[in-house]
Amino acid sequence: MPEIKVTPLGAGQDVGRSCILVSIGGKNIMLDCGMHMGFNDDRRFPDFSYITQNGRLTEFLDCVIISHFHLDHCGALPYMSEMVGYDGPIYMTHPTKAICPILLEDFRKITVDKKGETNFFTSQMIKDCMKKVVPLNLHQTVQVDDELEIKAYYAGHVLGAAMVHIKVGSESVVYTGDYNMTPDRHLGAAWIDKCRPDILISESTYATTIRDSKRCRERDFLKKVHETVERGGKVLIPVFALGRAQELCILLETFWERMNLKAPIYFSTGLTEKANHYYKLFITWTNQKIRKTFVQRNMFEFKHIKPFDRSYADNPGPMVVFATPGMLHAGQSLQIFKKWAGNEKNMVIMPGYCVQGTIGHKILNGQKKLDLEGRATLDVKLQVEYMSFSAHADAKGIMQLIRMAEPCNMLLVHGEAVKMEFLKGKIEQEFSINCYMPANGETVTVTTNPSVPVDISLNLLKREMALGGPLPDPKKPRTMHGTLIMKENSLRLVSPEQALKELGLNEHQLRFTCRVQLQDPHSDPDTLHRIYTHLKSVLKGYTIQHLPDGTVMVESIVIKVSSSAEDPNTKVLLLSWSYQDEDLGSFLSTLLKKGLPSGLC
Repeated sequence: MPEIKVTPLGAGQDVGRSCILVSIGGKNIMLDCGMHMGFNDDRRFPDFSYITQNGRLTEFLDCVIISHFHLDHCGALPYMSEMVGYDGPIYMTHPTKAICPILLEDFRKITVDKKGETNFFTSQMIKDCMKKVVPLNLHQTVQVDDELEIKAYYAGHVLGAAMVHIKVGSESVVYTGDYNMTPDRHLGAAWIDKCRPDILISESTYATTIRDSKRCRERDFLKKVHETVERGGKVLIPVFALGRAQELCILLETFWERMNLKAPIYFSTGLTEKANHYYKLFITWTNQKIRKTFVQRNMFEFKHIKPFDRSYADNPGPMVVFATPGMLHAGQSLQIFKKWAGNEKNMVIMPGYCVQGTIGHKILNGQKKLDLEGRATLDVKLQVEYMSFSAHADAKGIMQLIRMAEPCNMLLVHGEAVKMEFLKGKIEQEFSINCYMPANGETVTVTTNPSVPVDISLNLLKREMALGGPLPDPKKPRTMHGTLIMKENSLRLVSPEQALKELGLNEHQLRFTCRVQLQDPHSDPDTLHRIYTHLKSVLKGYTIQHLPDGTVMVESIVIKVSSSAEDPNTKVLLLSWSYQDEDLGSFLSTLLKKGLPSGLC
């Protein structure tokens, strides 16, 4: 039986470093190629030696697909393609292709130029890697080769995020990447058609969470920012350049306008400016409301939000600052945090998930003393708030996607083991399908039952309908009688008459013959008459004839009687029928083997 194998090299029972290997129909595909925010050593990138100990990856991989531009999904791409070695196609959507190199370059600057690391990819490597990218359009089926095809679907989450449907022959896998089943202020909700894949590989970041209403969270967020600013405090909102930043900027912009507030709002320059430029460029990827208002004004051009200069961090008085990156593990957000952490008037609001090992994760767990690089410690006195404006699907959203796609099996990645375990139980209970949650380096093998698509001629369908019986139902298989024609790699089921005509063949009559022995003391003609009477009483609605040539006919079935030479009481019945009446023929032979009832004339 055919098999599909799935092995996470990253994001197996873990968040970060997404990299999943799928073997399907003899093809090997790498889904995402991310880095881990919580590590600065070899564990930062996936372990590609799992694929091959030495040599390039090109011989082992048919293609690489990147779901979106977040670094935990694309951060290891130049390392994989340029340093380990891969020359095949890398697929991603147009917005991801535009934004991915900017984030990779920013990540490289922080790691190499600021931290002085050496074994790392260069700017040139990022450029060379991006030359291998083949852009994808939504809902466009792309033939990677003669057998492998992929199709992208809208995933919400961030600009350009896509889920992918991978198909080889009749086997298929859907990989969600990160997705959001509820629309937000700037993006729509994820959507996929009922593609019934063999395996649905889904993220499970918020596997046990069912989020409260968005309105309440937004109100709460605005209230906390407003109160801090009113008492003269500073608010730091660490964000990744794209996604939550735009969402919260739109929210604060409209609130400041409505309340006529004067405290300055800044966002760290460079990245977010470029980001807003891309949001304007790829406006078709945003939601309905933004596209409608785009004619009058661009929602990403802000009146109250100004670019940030690092000298502003020391300015007296209240302010709100959006700074990157979002988990406080490096960069400008960490520098501002260090300056503001000692004042209880100030506040830091973490709007999304923080990976273990990052400063963000530590302060959310209530750590009040932080060890920084070079033996320095930092006292955390400012207020720490967590508000999930995360664009990941919650438990309800994951269940919703399963209902949409109707997979045969489920596989969870990009989540914490304990939470995954809980969701796995829920999925298996509600949908009665197998759900897997492999750890990194662990392979899940799923056996598939390939279905072969066959086109059915309209005439044959009409004929079947005319014969009566239940209407076609996808959940209840039904037997169809016809002739199967295989032509140019496609199969068609047509009526025998149509097949003969198309193929220019003459019809041959095929008849089945069967002998049945029967104990009956009567003469041969009397036995035949007794058979005729018995069948008339049993088979209502069938044409039964007693013919002058000494035979009985039931539809196309002919029955003859002769006595055995050794014993005149043993009758030998000869039954003959055409293949159309095969079911009736076998029924009659079984019936007559039981003998004739006594009392028949």
